[in-house]
Amino acid sequence: MKNYDLAVIGGCSAGLVAAINAKRREPKLKVAVIEKLPRIGKKILATGNGKCNITNLYALEHDYVNKGFAEYALGCYSPEKIIEFFSTLGLITYSDSCGRVYPESNTAASVTDALRFEIERLGIDVCCDTPASDIKKNKNGFIINGDIFCQKMIVAAGGKSSAPQGSDGSGYTLAEMLGHTVTKTVPALVPLCASPEITKPLKGARARNVRLTLKGDKILSKTQGEILFTDYGLSGIAAMELAASAQKYIESVKQNPFTYIDFLPDMAYDELLEYLKNLNKIKGFCSIDNLLTGILPKAVGIAICKVSKLYKSEKTISELSEKDLRAVAEKIKNFPLEVTGTRGFLNAQVTSGGIKVSEINEKTMESRICKNLYFAGEIIDVDGGCGGFNLQWAWASGMLAGELK
Repeated sequence: MKNYDLAVIGGCSAGLVAAINAKRREPKLKVAVIEKLPRIGKKILATGNGKCNITNLYALEHDYVNKGFAEYALGCYSPEKIIEFFSTLGLITYSDSCGRVYPESNTAASVTDALRFEIERLGIDVCCDTPASDIKKNKNGFIINGDIFCQKMIVAAGGKSSAPQGSDGSGYTLAEMLGHTVTKTVPALVPLCASPEITKPLKGARARNVRLTLKGDKILSKTQGEILFTDYGLSGIAAMELAASAQKYIESVKQNPFTYIDFLPDMAYDELLEYLKNLNKIKGFCSIDNLLTGILPKAVGIAICKVSKLYKSEKTISELSEKDLRAVAEKIKNFPLEVTGTRGFLNAQVTSGGIKVSEINEKTMESRICKNLYFAGEIIDVDGGCGGFNLQWAWASGMLAGELK
């Protein structure tokens, strides 16, 4: 049987920094990373469209799920401290105007390599192609798969999102073996499925800055940003950030919510109406298809005109009544789209839900149920929006767990 002071289950973001921090703090520790895939860090390679959005400078202000629990770790290992940590690995970063931080190389492979090289330098054992399928606790520690013993263990096995990158939900089973509760899990940061009769003709059309309001029996969530129409529904950051709320509502209420799109959130209704009235002077001779080409992609403008029922007869813009223009303005500011579901865990960037936070000490990441057991990263019921916030949580919670307090 192999013997270790610490075994880390999961060789990706949270698990790798946990192992590194533990070994740096106590160089004599015998540490192993146990990973089911043939190599470590695979999911990191898929983040940020292959660029790896390492963190976000505004993470401490971000509205995480269970933010009260996450605040201690995020405060101890702020974005600035994570950037500093990566600089000790030889990785240079830069940030954009939205606070998103990337490696200077613009490649996620640089991040994975930096972590992998440090794992090697520190002499941490890496056991790839080793799924942790069974864990037993005895008075001295933990026995993994019947042939690995460790005195302390960190479980950082991810959630259910992106199973090909290693997150298939198996970590939840391990947690439950050791007495923990897993809350309801749903895919988050994933495209929405919506009314295909509306979205399919718009496939490929983008709207740069829209406001989305998700409503069921009440307002469920609001976001703002870019959306992309697809043959199955909506993609883009703003749409994907509604996914978890939409899926939870569908599963609990057994009804579909609606998302209402404001295509021009920076223009008031009255201002928009005056703009539409003025179009008669500019291009009154044009067909209705061209009514909104000055402010929206043409396909989106045509869809709005259809929903506004302007195509009962062949009209030019000059023939539209004020009632017609009011109907168009209303739909530009409040375009309804039924949400029928999401594209599921296979296409999700993150899992919403996980190990119940009340069962974990937020100042150490140690289990309140099982001594010498720690958790880190996506496996815990903490998640955030797009922009580096989820990786920041993974690094921060992993570093804190690696303190082994």
